[in-house]
Amino acid sequence: MWAIMAAWKEACAATAPSSVLIPAGTYLANPPLDLKGPCKAAIEIKATGATLKAPPDTTVFKNDYWISIVGVDKLTMTGGTYDGQGQQTWKSVKCHDSKATCQIPVNIRLTKVTNSVVNGVTSANSKYFHMNVLHCNNTRLDHVTIDAPGNSVNTDGIHIGRLTGLNITNSVIKTGDDCISFGDGSKNVHIEKVTCGPGHGISVGSLGKYPNEESVQGIFVKNCTITNTTNGVRIKSWPSSPPNTATDIHFEDIIMNKVATPILIDQEYCPWNACKKGAPSKVKLANVTFRRIKGTSTTKVAIRLICSSGFPCDTVELADINLTYSGGAATAECAHIKPKIVGAVVPPACPAGAKHLHDDDVNHRLAKQI
Repeated sequence: MWAIMAAWKEACAATAPSSVLIPAGTYLANPPLDLKGPCKAAIEIKATGATLKAPPDTTVFKNDYWISIVGVDKLTMTGGTYDGQGQQTWKSVKCHDSKATCQIPVNIRLTKVTNSVVNGVTSANSKYFHMNVLHCNNTRLDHVTIDAPGNSVNTDGIHIGRLTGLNITNSVIKTGDDCISFGDGSKNVHIEKVTCGPGHGISVGSLGKYPNEESVQGIFVKNCTITNTTNGVRIKSWPSSPPNTATDIHFEDIIMNKVATPILIDQEYCPWNACKKGAPSKVKLANVTFRRIKGTSTTKVAIRLICSSGFPCDTVELADINLTYSGGAATAECAHIKPKIVGAVVPPACPAGAKHLHDDDVNHRLAKQI
C-alpha cells in the first residue's frame, strides 16, 4: 500500500499526464489506501493483471472504506481486481444486525472524481458496498465487473449519489444486494447494457430516510438483463419521510429472467420494521416510465405499484409489458396510482384488471419484503 501511495503522490504532482502502474501479480493490501487530489494533470491507475486483496479481518479497518480516491479531475482507472475478502464478514451477526459493532468497509470509494473513466475494473467479495460513487460529475464506468455471491450481505454493487452526469455501460454485476442503487441527489444518470443477478435488482432509493436529502432527477436505465434477483427495477421510499421529489425516471428495454418482482414501486419501504408507519412518504414520484419490459416472474404478482397515500404517484406510464408466471396467470397490485397504459400490458395493470390494495393490505404485504 505504501508503495502505491508514494507513486501516487509523485504522479499527482507531475505537471504532465502520468500513470501509476501496479504490476501483474497478487498483493495483500492493508487499509487504508488513500489517494487524494487535486492533481496537477490527468492521471491513470493502471492495474491490468493485478489482484489486490484486503485483509479478511474487519478489526484492522479504522475507516468505512478500503480504497478511497478523492478530489481528482481527469482520472483513468484501468483494469485490476480488488478483492475485499468479505466471506467471514457476511456471516458475522455483529457486523450486520441493528446494533452492529464492527467496521464494515466499502471496497472502492470514489468522491469528487470528475471528468473521469473507470474501465475494466473488477470488485470482488466486498465486505460492504463494492463501489460508492459520490459527487463524481461527468464520469463513466465501462466494462466494470462486480462479483460476489447472492448470500453476501449489504453488498450493493454500485451505489450512486449527489452527482450530475454518470454513465455505466457494458457491465456485469453479481452480488447480494442492489446491483445498482441510486441515492439522493442522483441526476442525469444513464445505465445501459448491464447484466444484473444475483442480487436485489436495480433500485432508485431508498429515499426519504434522512432530512435534507436532495432530489433525484433524470435516471435512464435501458437495454439491461436482470436474472434470478429478488426485484427487477424498483423505486423505494420510506414512510413518514421529509418532503422530496424523484422525477424523470425511465426503465426501457429490460429482460427479466426468473425475477421475484420484476416491476416495483414501494413507498412503504420499511425493512426490519425500522421506521414509523403512521404517516405516508412525502417523496413525490412523477414522470416515471416502464417500457418494453418482458420476461418471467417467480411470484404471481409481477407488477406491484404501491405509491404514497399522501402524495400519489403522478404521470406514470406502463407500455408494452409482457411478464409471465409459471404457476398461472401473473397479476398486478396497485395503491394510490392511476398509470397511463400504452399498448399491451401483461399482466393487466391498474386501474383495469389489477387488485387495488387498501393501506392495511399494503402494510401487510410489504412488511415481508426487503
